[in-house]
Amino acid sequence: MGANVTILDISLKRLEELDNMFGAHIQTLVSNDSNVERVVKDADLVIGSVLIPGGSTPKLFKTKYLKGMKDGAVFVDVAIDQGGCGESSHVTTHDDPVFAVDGVVHYCVGNMPGAVPRTSTIALTNATLKYGLKIAKNGLEEACKASKVIASGVNTYNGKLTNKNVALAHNYEYTDLEELI
Repeated sequence: MGANVTILDISLKRLEELDNMFGAHIQTLVSNDSNVERVVKDADLVIGSVLIPGGSTPKLFKTKYLKGMKDGAVFVDVAIDQGGCGESSHVTTHDDPVFAVDGVVHYCVGNMPGAVPRTSTIALTNATLKYGLKIAKNGLEEACKASKVIASGVNTYNGKLTNKNVALAHNYEYTDLEELI
């Protein structure tokens, strides 16, 4: 489509993978306050997609950036389900999805995949079915012992919180799943 795309990340390994995958079609930069502030000034669209599995997202898109951005630019906060990665973000709904701050349109709909429930369910099923089948075949405990991926998806077990990020985000006691199984 001819868009100038810049991807920022804290992982140098991931940035190198993206450079190798897309070559000169994209620009990659290390994500830090200076680089974010510099690139959003000329952006028509900024997509914040920070993920801390189970935890709250850091506020990387600062309110101070808004005054330097183009009037009518759009900020989509995909991380809104974990608190959002924008200081100016707050959850909106599919019925009333946008608001503007300093001329920058914000789209911060919680549960964005809910707009396409059939498609998102198919995508989620395609991504998770193999894990569900392993759990059904071997039981949760054995499936967790055999697969770190499955174990990492367990948030609670026997009344104990087993996801460190959820525990930190909500100030609850954390118990390592390996101690319980």
